[in-house]
Amino acid sequence: MKFQNPEDTICALSTPQGMGAIAVIRLSGSDTFKIINEVFSRDITEIPSHKVIFGTIKDGEEIIDEIVLSIYRNPNSFTGEDIAEISCHGSTYIQERILNLLINKGARLAGPGEFSLRAFLNGKMDLSQTEAIADLISSRSKAAHKVAMNQMRGGFSQEISALRQELLNFASLIELELDFSEEDVEFADRKELTDLLDKIDKKVNSLVASFQYGNVLKSGVPVAIVGAPNAGKSTLLNALLNEDRAIVSDIAGTTRDTVEDTIVLDGIEFRFIDTAGIRDTKDSIETEGIRKAFEKIKKARIILLLFDLEGVRDDEIIEQISLFEKKSVQEDQELICLFNKSDKVKVDDRVNLKDIGLFISAKKGEEIDDLKKILVSRVKSVSSYDDTVVTNVRHHEILKKVAASIQKVKDGMDQQITGDLLAMDIRETLNLLGEITGEITTDDLLGNIFANFCIGK
Repeated sequence: MKFQNPEDTICALSTPQGMGAIAVIRLSGSDTFKIINEVFSRDITEIPSHKVIFGTIKDGEEIIDEIVLSIYRNPNSFTGEDIAEISCHGSTYIQERILNLLINKGARLAGPGEFSLRAFLNGKMDLSQTEAIADLISSRSKAAHKVAMNQMRGGFSQEISALRQELLNFASLIELELDFSEEDVEFADRKELTDLLDKIDKKVNSLVASFQYGNVLKSGVPVAIVGAPNAGKSTLLNALLNEDRAIVSDIAGTTRDTVEDTIVLDGIEFRFIDTAGIRDTKDSIETEGIRKAFEKIKKARIILLLFDLEGVRDDEIIEQISLFEKKSVQEDQELICLFNKSDKVKVDDRVNLKDIGLFISAKKGEEIDDLKKILVSRVKSVSSYDDTVVTNVRHHEILKKVAASIQKVKDGMDQQITGDLLAMDIRETLNLLGEITGEITTDDLLGNIFANFCIGK
């Protein structure tokens, strides 16, 4: 993404494209109010900030639409610049006419994320806060919304900035020592520095570990439903979703591709994936479906391993569970064993299975509520975190580098390296922390981040 002149006045549609009841067109920059005065039926020169007024948008003598105009004067606006927001009727024709009119009067169409970029450049929010805007817009559950809102309000960046400031103070003292190296003066207490490094190391590693939880909150928890043909996988998916999402048939091998859908449980989004029945087959299409099933199993956070209780002994099921765990379950995955068609067998006689899974009847919806509670508990059990959770891949990668950099500083302390080398290692850690909040950045980094934003945001 190549940045255009930040001095330009920009405009864009801020509501989704297409026809609707209303649309909002946003204008930001030094010529905002000059342009508005040329197209609006009322003079807004003396209108104070944060006022909403009614009038018409005109192209010469032609009235394009009756609109509501919101005025935000700098620096008390989202971008820190003069902003006007035009709430017009949602006709695509009206939207295009107003945008073309604003462009003809001197504005230009904003690039992806350019409003948020200006908010960052003008100091209205730091880089991690602007990134949280995209997460907030795309949040689909209460948990994802809560994490994004906390980050946008500065909860995450405040912790990073506080750690960085403490480390910066020590770096300054160590560098000051270099000016008095011939006098053998020590300004920075090495014991205090070691304690600080331990404190930062603990916090950084906690943030790194939180990404596993944060990522599933942001993207949804992938749950693979796995089992042999006719075990009831599609029936279970339909029962979880409370709708007929997947085709159910007594014919083995009906599901030949993955079927996916989502629900929100206790504020957490779950992405359920009904996979093809796993068995030996010569059918090329079914074989491809089974291959895809194992791909989905690898990517799942939770695996629901489903068994048909009819005609299968307990010892056979236990053996299959053991083989599946060894072959297909990774260390960071949760396995939940489900024993289906409990309405057709005597559950009390299956004592060997009671402690290793849940008896259900997918067809009749029995124990499905209990399964949902188990799913929520398995996700929440991995979280000992407060509202500060890492959900951003960029932040996660930087924090891993920070952890390695801190360890390098600690090793240098143990080896009693000279102050100049120690200062260089601390500076590396400071620079990495600064990349998260944008205190240290490059045009390439900003381009990569804001290129993924929507136009008008």
